[in-house]
Amino acid sequence: MTNNFLTTIRSLKLIEGCKAAQIYAFNAAGAAAGGASTSGNGDGGGKLLPPPQPRSLSVRSASLCYPHAPSTSGAFVADSPLPCGLPVAAALEPALDACLRPVDHVKALAASFRRMSLAEAEGDDLCDVFLEQHALFHALGDARLLRRALRAARVHATDPHRRVVLAAWLRYERREDEFDPMPPPLAPCTPTTPLHECPRAAVFAGESPGVDPICPCRRPPPPPPTPPSSRFRRNTSSIDQMVEEDGDVETNDLWFIIGEEEVACERSCIAALSKPLNTLLYGGFAEAQRDRIDFTRDGITPCGMRAVSAYSRHGRLDDFSTDTILELLAFSNKFCCEGLKSACDNKLATMVSGVEDALSLVDLGLEEAAHLLVAACLQAFLRELPKSLSNPDVARLLCSPDGRERLDIAGNASFALYYFLSSVAMEEDIRSNTSVMLLERLCECAEQPWQKQLALHQLGCVMLERGEFKDAQGWFEDAIAEGHMYSLAGVARSKFKRGHKYSAYKMMNSIMGDYEPAGWMYQERSLYCVGKEKMADLQIATELDPTLSYPYKYRAVAFLEEDMVESSVAEISKVLGFKLVTDCLELRAWFYLALEEYEAAVRDIRAILTLDPSYMMFHGKMHGEQLIEILRGYVQQWDMADCWMQLYDRWSEVDDIGSLAVVQQMLTREPGNSSLRFRQSLLLLRHIKLSEGCDA
Repeated sequence: MTNNFLTTIRSLKLIEGCKAAQIYAFNAAGAAAGGASTSGNGDGGGKLLPPPQPRSLSVRSASLCYPHAPSTSGAFVADSPLPCGLPVAAALEPALDACLRPVDHVKALAASFRRMSLAEAEGDDLCDVFLEQHALFHALGDARLLRRALRAARVHATDPHRRVVLAAWLRYERREDEFDPMPPPLAPCTPTTPLHECPRAAVFAGESPGVDPICPCRRPPPPPPTPPSSRFRRNTSSIDQMVEEDGDVETNDLWFIIGEEEVACERSCIAALSKPLNTLLYGGFAEAQRDRIDFTRDGITPCGMRAVSAYSRHGRLDDFSTDTILELLAFSNKFCCEGLKSACDNKLATMVSGVEDALSLVDLGLEEAAHLLVAACLQAFLRELPKSLSNPDVARLLCSPDGRERLDIAGNASFALYYFLSSVAMEEDIRSNTSVMLLERLCECAEQPWQKQLALHQLGCVMLERGEFKDAQGWFEDAIAEGHMYSLAGVARSKFKRGHKYSAYKMMNSIMGDYEPAGWMYQERSLYCVGKEKMADLQIATELDPTLSYPYKYRAVAFLEEDMVESSVAEISKVLGFKLVTDCLELRAWFYLALEEYEAAVRDIRAILTLDPSYMMFHGKMHGEQLIEILRGYVQQWDMADCWMQLYDRWSEVDDIGSLAVVQQMLTREPGNSSLRFRQSLLLLRHIKLSEGCDA
């Protein structure tokens, strides 16, 4: 039960559930320092730090700085309670969803279910059907549905490649890379490791769909093999000694000459390795009449040929070195020895224990088309994400067109692979070249309509974030041509950024006339109008989809510009009542600073730091901890006893944000307190489940 609870906590992607674009424009208005309210909490000590440099957009950390925002109109005042003035409504802008968003979500999910039922009835592959469901669930924002779809896809993956990709994806969603120390990526499973994520089961399981109820890492060791008959018995510590023993028996009727050495073999055993060898030794060739054959120019060493002879007699690869097995792999490809190749492939795949081993073997695996070896190497790279993408050798293989072609030849390139890789890259830095290259590879692998829609739309979103508006418009138009109507919002946004505001407005009008209106349509059209028409569109957007946070933010800042700060707090608190979003908490903290309610502001800032410890306030100009230090002189200081009393009061009042703030302050003093960590996890779990329920 404990394992299920912890797995649920890890899989919820708390930052993902609470992420949103930070506030990014300000005016010069300030507020004087004043008294304190009784509704907040205190502050921990610390040295005043210089303002950090603005961070680049990182979806995973949720510290987002909008790249095309207008510059700050006021000077940065580091020791002021309002160091950057106040936000401006005109600079707010909702982010486009970089996922599939059908116009009619219910209809799309129903069609996906029908395809799943049909594929199940006909015995077709279900893995891609569940991946489609995963893509559709993204717009709902429910991490449990996303993980359920990934698990179902993993269960129905019949080939090692997709099993490796989906097992690594499931592991990544649990955020094991954030543990300190991080568990070894390819280590044997522990009792708490989910069965779907076992690295050995992913590579070495059979072809039938489903998951073996017993993990290979936990199976009892196999019984010792039956010893060979006396004429084949050997000392396994030395190939040479084995061959010497076998070389005296009467069955040695064939010798291969390699340089100045002769390797004794049994003709029938060598011929049984493949049809070409059988034809060579028993067909119409001159070699069929000879008992000595020159293999000097066939690219194999005497040691390698002795290993071939040993395998032909016993059918096993025991203690051969890596170099010898690689020789056998090349020999098996040259003479079409499928059994020998499969044995070498399996043996080499078991030798991959990390990224270094994978880098040393992957090129050889690709050259020899060793499917399992390449899958094992790929697994090592995927289980080290996102860190492995910063390795230039790994990035060259995974991101380049040539790398994709080589993986495809070895049977290890797929839409699932680049769907996973591009998702990780976009979480790390949506504007990076890595994101662009991986999405281009995703487009190359897309075959089904939904795959093309997703890849093209995501490329448009990335180009929009990079400020390449003309390219973004082109990708969005390609996505529309494939049937993804939500990409019309991307075309409109791109035109707006290029100065064609009226054209963008007409485009949104047209989609609202052709389809049943949805909240996102009115929200997008509100960007291209002003005054009462804009407020009316935002109001309709809220009525159609109350979970959209942008209308609340815009109305709250508009109230602030009209000096109705209490109304601003009330408006932004509506969304925080059902959806814990970092930028909404930042806005409310800003409003509290304007009202000089510093303890309430500190409470919201501490709640932000609980969700994202690296969050940068005020257009990325100030870390949250630094702002708390500035406000230290304006708020009441609490010791640990006071904190426990405050936590009891807020817990009793079901004040989750206040409870998170108090726990965050206590953890700055006692970071190893497991009781506080457990309370924090309960609060986060409750709020994320509430947010997902509202999104769904």
